[in-house]
Amino acid sequence: MRNFSKFTINDQQNQFMSYPFCVILYYNFSRIANPQEWVDGHRELCRRLGLKGRVYISEEGINGTLAGTPDRIEAYKQDLRSREGFGETEFKEDPCVVVPFARLSVKLRPEIVTLRVDEKLDPNTEGGTRLRPGEWRRVMESGEEYVMIDVRNNYESRIGHFEGALKPDVENFYDFPKWLDGAGIDQDKKVLMYCTGGIRCEKFSVLMKKKGYRDVNQLHGGILNYAREEGGRHFRGKCFVFDDRLVVPVNPKDEDPISHCEITGQPCDMYINCANMECNRLFICSEEGARQMEGCCSEECRQNPRKRPFDPEKAYAPFRKWYHYFDDSFKKRPDAR
Repeated sequence: MRNFSKFTINDQQNQFMSYPFCVILYYNFSRIANPQEWVDGHRELCRRLGLKGRVYISEEGINGTLAGTPDRIEAYKQDLRSREGFGETEFKEDPCVVVPFARLSVKLRPEIVTLRVDEKLDPNTEGGTRLRPGEWRRVMESGEEYVMIDVRNNYESRIGHFEGALKPDVENFYDFPKWLDGAGIDQDKKVLMYCTGGIRCEKFSVLMKKKGYRDVNQLHGGILNYAREEGGRHFRGKCFVFDDRLVVPVNPKDEDPISHCEITGQPCDMYINCANMECNRLFICSEEGARQMEGCCSEECRQNPRKRPFDPEKAYAPFRKWYHYFDDSFKKRPDAR
């Protein structure tokens, strides 16, 4: 297994300092007048603090996930909260034994989470009702009728989801508007929605209300916040995250995989990228399956000469860009995209 944190999200905050590193996930829809200046300044700040991860900045705000030592992470949080409009930024935190990012990336984006709709969406004034984790659990246990929507991509919900949730078969967040148009959900019915950390629900709840849905509710802080405050009750499986960990536990009382290895068929909830650099498909794979196929998703990929080296003792070690394994001839090959 990957040598990442076995620490469950549900553990107490005061145990964080016993781990050498910390991962934070955060966003804030607060207007930024000069986003390019923020990008340049933010990149310099993160480099100075030795942080790695991804930060997206646009006129609508900031969306990031960063990792570093606890003291450097705390310095970053204080800096961001000191800026006008960002004093109430909430951070989801998880301790870890290694930094689960290879590098730092700070980018200017049209949207901090991409939905690609023509109309303006303002989560600060138009969004759904934000339910704290305890409120969310009480609604689930109340016997009240509702429709629950997993506002994540299909490969995320495949390994973990709330009981009874609709799991749209979409590969990108910007596919959700089209899915909603054909979902046939009664606009008078109570809607519950959730995602990893809350940001996708911020926009999707606005869109649903604009389309006429009357009772729209979103899980405040997402799955990660719910795991910490409510112990992950009523959540099956694990949570996909967009860093080298890929998967983190949610409910410490129910960590059994709900998905299966695509090679062996055995219960499994770990993802790897196909070792064939020309495929690179993300798929669920057990250690046994990875050894059988040398980290590839198919026999065709296993026979491909442009395959990354595979170490069976490190089946879940994260793969990197092509230049970590090949020289410039790989990029210049005739069939390169």
